[in-house]
Amino acid sequence: MSKKLPLEGIRVLEMGNFVAAPFAGKIMAEFGAEVIKVEEPVSGDPLRNWRIMYGHSSIWWYVQARNKKSITVNLRKAKGQQIIRQLISRVDVVLENFKPGTLEKWGLGYEELKRINPSIIMARISGYGQTGPYRDKAGFGSVAEAIGGLRYLTGYPDRPPVRVGIAIGDLVAGLYAVIGTLMALHVRKEGKERKGQLIDVALYESVFSLLEGALPEYVLSGVVRERTGSTLPGVAPSNTYECKDGKHVVIGGNSDSIFQRLMRVIGREDIANDSQYANNQGRAKNAEFIDQAIEQWTKQHTLEEVLKALDEASVPAGPIYSIRDIVNDIQYKERDMLLPVTLEDGRNCLFPGIVPKLSDTPGQMKWIGPKLGEHNEEVYTRILGYSRHQLKELKDEGVI
Repeated sequence: MSKKLPLEGIRVLEMGNFVAAPFAGKIMAEFGAEVIKVEEPVSGDPLRNWRIMYGHSSIWWYVQARNKKSITVNLRKAKGQQIIRQLISRVDVVLENFKPGTLEKWGLGYEELKRINPSIIMARISGYGQTGPYRDKAGFGSVAEAIGGLRYLTGYPDRPPVRVGIAIGDLVAGLYAVIGTLMALHVRKEGKERKGQLIDVALYESVFSLLEGALPEYVLSGVVRERTGSTLPGVAPSNTYECKDGKHVVIGGNSDSIFQRLMRVIGREDIANDSQYANNQGRAKNAEFIDQAIEQWTKQHTLEEVLKALDEASVPAGPIYSIRDIVNDIQYKERDMLLPVTLEDGRNCLFPGIVPKLSDTPGQMKWIGPKLGEHNEEVYTRILGYSRHQLKELKDEGVI
């Protein structure tokens, strides 16, 4: 008999589109929560049409919505809003990423929902949070990455800032929504009154939280951290180096003992034995010189030779993988990070594995992203007790 998943018994109503809230819902669904995704009756989540399509939905959708149940509700109609209110008394968590004030306009804000179900936990993700002077500004992940300080630090100093190659702002906010929800569930479980609470996640704050020591460094020293390309500011050596075959390797030799081993591998005992490089402060002041010495060695060897030598010396190093490289990597395969999936038309595919790994109750992928409204009948009849006649009326009226 399989063990109960960590979030089994938790019912989540996902009222979010695009990336942030749906990413949070995906994680919760992987670990056993019953995630009911609310979509517009005709168009559905816009993510269904983003990037590469496969059939009627994007491939990204199939990954992002796995293990979820899709119902359709027109939230702009009074009857659609009433459906949500009825569901609220039967769910534990609401995930949403509408612009602040939108749900309130429909009578579905936290205060309204709390009156229906005092135990409800509502995780709200928005560009700037539910309060503050920027509350009503339109906010997307890309803007949050800019105002949160990440874009300023990404790229090379002589070029304009660039984006990270994924929707990092949305994804980090989704992670914080999950963390906050799990905390709130724990507090509710421990409390006699089983009170829920509001979780307010701002995209820009989620990004800002990743900036390490940049804030106190500026306050105390006046130093504004700048773009530094592939280097790690103030930490050396840690960089990307070219090899003989034109490929690149990332090497992190920035602890004192690792640095000693790295210098001996590249035949620079003179640097290893020089006291001015014995600690990070000294190395950081001479980072360019050390990098030149390392790359002088890497350019004499192929990437495979470099990695073999550094692995044998226990120096952290790795190639820069494309998705093609990842698919062929034995570590990804061994750790079940490339999950085989059979699509509806019988074609075989691979989906990303589940993170984190739990020893006793690991997450599962039970099915790929559902068709639009695929679970209408199940949810409306099983949870709300609607008759088939009621479902037909709601469909004819454009409510579902």
